Amino acid sequence: MKIIVGLGNPGKDYEKTRHNVGWMFLDYLAKIYDQKIDKKKLDCYLTELNIDGEKVILAKPLTYMNLSGLAVLKLKKWYKVDNKDIIIIFDDIDIDFGNIRYKEKGSGGSHNGMKNIVEQLSTKDLPRIRIGIGGLKHQNQDLKDFVLERFTTEQINELDKIFELTKQKLYENFM
Repeated sequence: MKIIVGLGNPGKDYEKTRHNVGWMFLDYLAKIYDQKIDKKKLDCYLTELNIDGEKVILAKPLTYMNLSGLAVLKLKKWYKVDNKDIIIIFDDIDIDFGNIRYKEKGSGGSHNGMKNIVEQLSTKDLPRIRIGIGGLKHQNQDLKDFVLERFTTEQINELDKIFELTKQKLYENFM
């Protein structure tokens, strides 16, 4: 069994914001499998997929970004999975828009959601995919304001291509 966690914030105010790109990716993945992520359980919205004969849980924590670790810990305990079977998908301001990075482990960096997950699970050994939302445009802007802004129309038009590359990276490294 695998668990794919997309980070984001619940509520209409956060829809299509840069900080919710993890949630948006999971919606993209669920749509490919004709599913909706709408079951509420363990402080998350969840759905279950079967990918190449393996059970895969898609999870969108409802704890707000800075407390994402609380929901991920509940998922880990409930489904009795190892850290290596959980992957976190989240936005990264330090990577240019559209670039994607996979890492097997590491600190939470400057991302408060990932920091909380590392803290709650007491490990840095967690696979993750970081989707770049940054670039030169945010240098003179408050970080919080930038990540909570909605994507531009041009960026929205690029997301399917970015999500397809993210899916490929996910399948190559995690599935």
